[in-house]
Order: sequence, then C-alpha cells, then structure tokens
Amino acid sequence: MLKQAIDWVGQLGPWGPIIFIAIYITAAVLFIPGSVLTLGAGAVFGVVWGSIYVSIASTLGATAAFLVGRYLARDAIARKIAGNERFAAIDKAVAGEGWKIVGLTRLSPVFPFTLLNYAFGLTQVKLWHYMLASWIGMLPGTIMYVYLGSLAQAATGDRERTTGEWVLYGVGLLATVVVTVFVTRVAKKALAKKTKQ
Repeated sequence: MLKQAIDWVGQLGPWGPIIFIAIYITAAVLFIPGSVLTLGAGAVFGVVWGSIYVSIASTLGATAAFLVGRYLARDAIARKIAGNERFAAIDKAVAGEGWKIVGLTRLSPVFPFTLLNYAFGLTQVKLWHYMLASWIGMLPGTIMYVYLGSLAQAATGDRERTTGEWVLYGVGLLATVVVTVFVTRVAKKALAKKTKQ
C-alpha cells in the first residue's frame, strides 16, 4: 500500500511533496515504520529534495506522535512501556539531559522509532528540545535511506548510466554508510554511558 502511495505521489507534480509529507506524518502517528516511505522519497524526489522532504515529514510526524503521547494517549502509552528497562533508563537520563538523550536515541537503531515518539511524550523533555534533537539525530539515517532509494531508481530508470556515474553513486553510498555506521556507534556508546549514570 505504501509503495502505491509513493508511486501516486510521484505523479502529483507540485502537490507531491505536500501529500508525501502528510502521508509520512500519518504513518508516524499510526505506528507504521517510515523506512519504505524514506526509500521511496529517494526514488521519487532524488537525494537532495528527498532528504529535505523526509526530514520535514519525519520531524513533524515524530512531533505529532509526541504530542499525542503527552496529551491524548498518556495512559495507554504508559501501559505499553511499563516494565521496559531500556525506556526506564532513558526516562531517568532525560530528566537530566533531555535533548542530548533524544538526539542519541535518534542516532541509535536499537530503539524503535515509532514507539519512541510516543514514549518521549511521557518524559520531562521540552517540546522544542525534542523537535530539534529529533531532527538533527534523524538526519544521518534519513540521508542514507533516501540515497539508497535514489540508487534503486537509478538502476531501474529509463536512462542508462555511465560507468563514471555508477562509480560516483558507489563512492557516495559507501561514504554515506560509513558515516552513518560511525555516528551510530558513537551514539550507542554515549547513550549507554548516559543511561548508566
């Protein structure tokens, strides 16, 4: 269903990005992982615009879920995460350094993105700290997935690529993956250190 939505968005011209962002926000609120949409953005919009649209959409979607968790579904979310040791450690760390913990969890693939959006609504982190740290923390993963989506489009596109273009794609992909893996490892270590304090 998400693939059909992405194909449809690609045919909407100037309305495409707006509809794409609305679909992404809805998916985040409904606990639907956004990885397919992020890959699709690379295929439909390219690396630069795809990264911009996904960055806007994922930050707004995470914020919408945060607000639902904080104000509308507080009890249900609290029951869902009750007894989760990882979240208990994060909650404790957030009390002292909210925005840093939000940013580090966004960089670490260990934490489920959709549930985390709601769970942070139960913590003491300020909304604007949450939004800024989420946006910055999600950027490396966003760019990597959008880039992968653009590669898939290049491989199946109607224009044949030159060897030089494929070399550039390969080098770009390698650099993106290396940076993302490095940042993720650093974030994981820093997060482990903060949550043990």
